[in-house]
This record gives sequence, C-alpha cells and structure tokens, in this order.
Amino acid sequence: MTDQQTPVDSKLTTSKRRWAAEGKFLTGRVARPETDRLPPGQHLVKNWPVLDLGQQPSIALDTWKLEVRGLVETPLTLSWRDFQALEQSTFVSDIHCVTTWSRYDNKWKGVATRDLLDRAMPKAEANYVMLTSYDGYTTNLPLADFAAEDAILATAWEGQPLTADHGGPMRLIVPHLYFWKSAKWLRRIDLMPADRAGFWEMNGYHMFGDPWREQRYSED
Repeated sequence: MTDQQTPVDSKLTTSKRRWAAEGKFLTGRVARPETDRLPPGQHLVKNWPVLDLGQQPSIALDTWKLEVRGLVETPLTLSWRDFQALEQSTFVSDIHCVTTWSRYDNKWKGVATRDLLDRAMPKAEANYVMLTSYDGYTTNLPLADFAAEDAILATAWEGQPLTADHGGPMRLIVPHLYFWKSAKWLRRIDLMPADRAGFWEMNGYHMFGDPWREQRYSED
C-alpha cells in the first residue's frame, strides 16, 4: 500500500467511532500498574482476538522493508535479512486492548525498539513518532514511550513466527499503552518534533492511551 492510500471503513471502524462518541466501556476508575495488573474496565482472555481495519496486507519477505525517517542522524531502510541480523531480544509482557480484553504473559521475540534507535540516532529535537503500516494504518506516540524498556518490534509470539492476522511478519509491541498503539504490519517509523494524530486518534481516540488511566477516547 502506498503512502497515498488510506485504510477502508469496516464494521469495526464504524463501531469504534460510535463507541468513542458514546464513551462506551468507560468505568471512571483509575488503577495503578505497580499494584493493579488488570487495568480498569478490562477482562482477561486466554485466546488472542484478531482486530484490524478489515484488510490484511500480503507481504512477501523478499520485498519487505522497514524505513526509519525524520529527525534521525542515520535514516534506515532495512530489508528482512537486515532486520533479522540485528540483535534479537525476548520479552514477556501483558497486552490490553481498548475493546476491553487483556491477555497476560505474552512471550515476544524480535528487535528492541531501543536497539533500532541506537542505529538511527534520534536528533535532540525528536519527541514523537508516527508509525505507518502496510495497510495504510497510522498511529502516534511519544518517542520516550516508543523507546520503553520492554517495547519490541516483534517477529515471533510464543515461540512461533508472528502470523499475518496478528501483524506478521513484524509488528510493534508497546505493553504499557492500549494495543491500538502497537501497530501491526509496520512499514515506516517517522521521528517528529511535535505530536500529530494517527488514524484512530483522528476518529475519537485518545492521543496517548494509558490503560490504567482509562484513556480510551479523546478528551475534547
């Protein structure tokens, strides 16, 4: 999908826009991650539900690439072989979806975001990132959160290659934010001086998305 293409509407996107307008699922409670493992309004699942914008891109590994652009000293264009040659890390983390499900103890393997940033070398004025996926999806987050110590560009889950329906061959995992911030099928990372809304953020969802503060929807 080219930069000019945008995600198509689906039943899910229509529903989630309505949920944002209605404030659906909000409980008004505040949890603290150091004491409460399950954020307010969430319920545990043992499976891993599949949610997307209604289309799953077909990505051949021989043409796959990841670009890192914007406010970096060293812009990167990595092939799949290049990406696999980077230092590999393994993390275990919980995930929390804005649609109220959470799943504990997911084992990921891939490239720590900090290791990728060490190669790209963010400039001093870089404060935010915009993530762009192969299906045209975008989402934003602060650079400090993208570089969290447990954030990973994951290629495997529970010892198996990440499947296409869950964002394979590679997706971002930022465990401390709602899961819409962990872009599937990641293709490009742009470092920016100021924040800018991505797809869901332009459709009524919070610019940050902290599950423990229940930041599901825009404050405006």
